[in-house]
Amino acid sequence: MEEKRKRMRELVEFLNRARRAYEQEDTEIISNYEYDRLYDELQSLEKELGTTLASSPTVNVGYEVLSELPKERHERPMLSLDKTKDVERLKEFLGGQKAMISWKLDGLTIVLTYREGELQKAVTRGNGEVGEVITNNAKVFQNLPCRIPYRGELVIRGEAVISYCDFEKINEEIEDVDARYKNPRNLCSGSVRQLNNQITAKRNVKFYAFTLVRAEGPDFHNSRLYQMKWLSEQGFDVVEHHPVTAGTIEEEVQWFARHIEENEIPSDGLVLVYDDIAYGESLGTTAKFPRDSFAFKWADEVRETTLLEIEWSPSRTGLINPVAIFDPVELEGTTVSRASVHNISIMEELELGVGDRIEVYKANMIIPQIARNLTRSGVKDIPEVCPVCGGKTQIHMENDTKTLYCTNPQCQAKHVKSFTLFVSRDAMNIEGLSEATLEKFILHGYIKDFTDIFHLDRYEEQIKNMEGFGEKSYINLQNSIENARNTTMPRLIYALGIPNVGAANAKVICRALNQDPQRILNATVEKLSEISGVGGVIAGTFVEYFADEGHRNVFLKLLDEVRIPKEESRTAEQIFSGMNFVITGSVNHFANRSEVKEEIEKRGGKVTGSVTSKTNYLINNDAASASSKNRKAKELGIPIISEDEFLELMEK
Repeated sequence: MEEKRKRMRELVEFLNRARRAYEQEDTEIISNYEYDRLYDELQSLEKELGTTLASSPTVNVGYEVLSELPKERHERPMLSLDKTKDVERLKEFLGGQKAMISWKLDGLTIVLTYREGELQKAVTRGNGEVGEVITNNAKVFQNLPCRIPYRGELVIRGEAVISYCDFEKINEEIEDVDARYKNPRNLCSGSVRQLNNQITAKRNVKFYAFTLVRAEGPDFHNSRLYQMKWLSEQGFDVVEHHPVTAGTIEEEVQWFARHIEENEIPSDGLVLVYDDIAYGESLGTTAKFPRDSFAFKWADEVRETTLLEIEWSPSRTGLINPVAIFDPVELEGTTVSRASVHNISIMEELELGVGDRIEVYKANMIIPQIARNLTRSGVKDIPEVCPVCGGKTQIHMENDTKTLYCTNPQCQAKHVKSFTLFVSRDAMNIEGLSEATLEKFILHGYIKDFTDIFHLDRYEEQIKNMEGFGEKSYINLQNSIENARNTTMPRLIYALGIPNVGAANAKVICRALNQDPQRILNATVEKLSEISGVGGVIAGTFVEYFADEGHRNVFLKLLDEVRIPKEESRTAEQIFSGMNFVITGSVNHFANRSEVKEEIEKRGGKVTGSVTSKTNYLINNDAASASSKNRKAKELGIPIISEDEFLELMEK
């Protein structure tokens, strides 16, 4: 009995630590599968011993939030839901009642209050008793109405989420996100709880209502389903939901299971709530769960396989993530052969070694994970050098989590952004090399410097067999690389990513140096500082860049790869000399705004991103637009001209 009590205390301590890491530190020290298994073990022990510790995760709904956001106590405690993986348990719960079944969204639960049709307050779930006030952030959620037709006091609950698609895009743009955000839920949590709502606005957070808490006046016909219809009419996006009974529950669960992979919104199960509001409320609650609703967690399809190797995958932050490669297995209708292990702590928890028999599953039926290690041979052979650059590695300990890092500041994996700039439209303009693809090519050793991009044909077969590639994709990529060989000196200089040297500066410098590679290589700070528009800072970083022997060599090698036609003497009259333009909106006569910019710069003008008192013209085909740039231009008395009017200016 004493051993069981000891085990219970160990589980409470470990599960609380795992939850703190996940909810507050946005990291993972244990898989979801393992957490659920240990949680169930703890529940069984508590039932057997008749003892529950005050700190047990089975009775504590959540943790006190840690941030500088204001706190507020909820009018009603927000309880967790009792859960099951057994459809028969749902049938038992339903009995003869009609209910509503919906996705259990995996984001951050928010409580909204509207008065007089206006959004007054938004508070996170927090620990169920006290949440954080995030009203300003909620006002920039992508789909949330700030005004609604209903004029009484309305209180609703819903989930703030970031789609898988937006998660991937945002992840690519945030330098330090690799080490912090493992899934859309963690990214959403960090986005919603920002102190600056400009950051929230850029993250494409969406809100889906799932419960109406209070609204005086309307007749909801004692129906949760009707409430959802009414909320939809008020302008809210509501969670996808269907009516269900004990007779249709199996069919409905199967429908959601079939559609989870195409669902762009993260979900970790289903929610069942009685349609009859009065009946549900009459049942009351337990200490932790409401009695009118139930959560259904997917019964994970688990397959046994053999771990073949641990692949160590470096990221741009220097973090090197372990990835388990195993004999392929069929899971949820697809073939799976790899799963992220996230960090060394999880490897040690699983005692994971090559050759072990492991069980794998798809978390939320989507993300491959290791459920259990059956043979537990132990962690060994953690690499002492980075698999990309060969630099020394170090094990870091952060928030009780062991992670592996590359210590080499010049590691190619850390400079993915520079390769991304090199292939971008205003630089070498190579289509088919997204940031994610570049990361893969760098990881596999196909790209070590810029010139390697022009010789990817060395790895033709490997690339064709990569996930997401094929014959057609490879041919398109090669065609794009060949087209990129025909370029200009300013494009090539901009592509190098010299600090402070943008596309416009590159054009000005190359023109002043007569497009001559030797003059570019050997330019002095004094010479560059004489060029109009090039200050001491730009001149300094330009000279410093080419003082590096490695940079000089790469530039000379690139000159052998590309074809730069001799630039005809362009004597376009400098009619825009000393003038500042701002371009906004779509264009009709040019391919894009960059071409308009080029024409302005060719004639001595300058293009800036914002309207100020120094702006001479704002180019916008929609002069009547209420955009911020138009408003600013009108305030300052700056002419707003159309593209046609700009063309007339060019011809004067």
